[in-house]
Amino acid sequence: MPKWDCGPGKVKVAVLGAAGYVRQAVRAPGGERDDLLLSVKTVVAAMIAWMLTRQFLPPAVATFAPFTAMVTLQATLYRSLRDCVQYLVAISVGATLAATLAAVAGIHGWTFGLLTLVAFWLGRVKRLGQHGTQVAVVGFFAFSSGAGRIGYIGHLAASVVIGALCGLVAHLALVPARHTRHRQEAAADLFTGMSRRVDSLADAFDGETPGRDQVRQWRQAWLSASGDCEALHRSIEAEEENGLLNPRQSVGGAAEALSRARDAVTVAQQCLDHLRSITRTLDYAIDSQELEKLPASFRSGLGALLRTVATAMEEMGRTSLTDPGRLSELIDEAADELDITQQGLLSGPQPQRAAPTLQGTLLTDAARLLAELRSDRPALSLR
Repeated sequence: MPKWDCGPGKVKVAVLGAAGYVRQAVRAPGGERDDLLLSVKTVVAAMIAWMLTRQFLPPAVATFAPFTAMVTLQATLYRSLRDCVQYLVAISVGATLAATLAAVAGIHGWTFGLLTLVAFWLGRVKRLGQHGTQVAVVGFFAFSSGAGRIGYIGHLAASVVIGALCGLVAHLALVPARHTRHRQEAAADLFTGMSRRVDSLADAFDGETPGRDQVRQWRQAWLSASGDCEALHRSIEAEEENGLLNPRQSVGGAAEALSRARDAVTVAQQCLDHLRSITRTLDYAIDSQELEKLPASFRSGLGALLRTVATAMEEMGRTSLTDPGRLSELIDEAADELDITQQGLLSGPQPQRAAPTLQGTLLTDAARLLAELRSDRPALSLR
């Protein structure tokens, strides 16, 4: 048998973690508070639904009310209504199927098998979503416990309706908060962090050669930022869904703001691909000692280019309104620095052409990085 590790230390860590989670939920709006409020609403709605059903309906159908309340209470109003409708349709199909088979063919082993087959097939209809299995579940209850009787099915339907109403009332009484501004700030913070690290990366070319530990830190930072991008994409999609049917007011032009934030995160992801490539090349150059062979003019030119890119990313991550003109000016400046560095590689004297493959690889990555920033997407103005 498996041994469960439930020692005092584990319990203490779990209790402290839960307490910290609740403190964060109380202290400031965010995901923790949303989850806590959803949990509270679910408990209250399920409890009231169960009490009402026990009061007015037979105990045999009481379980369906709190379960329906739990199904109805999802993270957003849109998802709650969608899942509620899917669940109600699945319940109706299963109950109708059971009642029809019981009335036409009776309660037998072969009719139960036929019920299972048809319910399984109907439950695979995509429009029922994840609630397709409820066709069979309710069909089994109505066929076995209720023997297909209309009275039982009527009580079951009433229980489901009570649960759905309790869930929806609880959701509407405390509508999920809007977090458009938080998503914008998260996208801006992403660019601010990238700007800081790109400026540090510029020092690797324009200053002293970095150590292996520093390069590994950069590579880990780009990997972590890529994970942040994925998580931010999901949170933006969730907030876009949260805006559907939500009566709460948000910032003006919330849909456009979220669209810009989503596009900005996409730009950040693509920039990170090229930054990872630059760092991998730098790692190789340090190992092979080719970095020391690069001409000083090339290293300073590439360092200046990266610093300008860092400044452009900082502009995108400002908490105040982004100046599109200033942003375009910075990107054009970086493009000019790239052209100058490329011209120096092609037209300089032979000593300036040391490690040509390394120089070409770095310039290609830098050009691709600029191409992402120069793309005229609305994302490049987050505010």
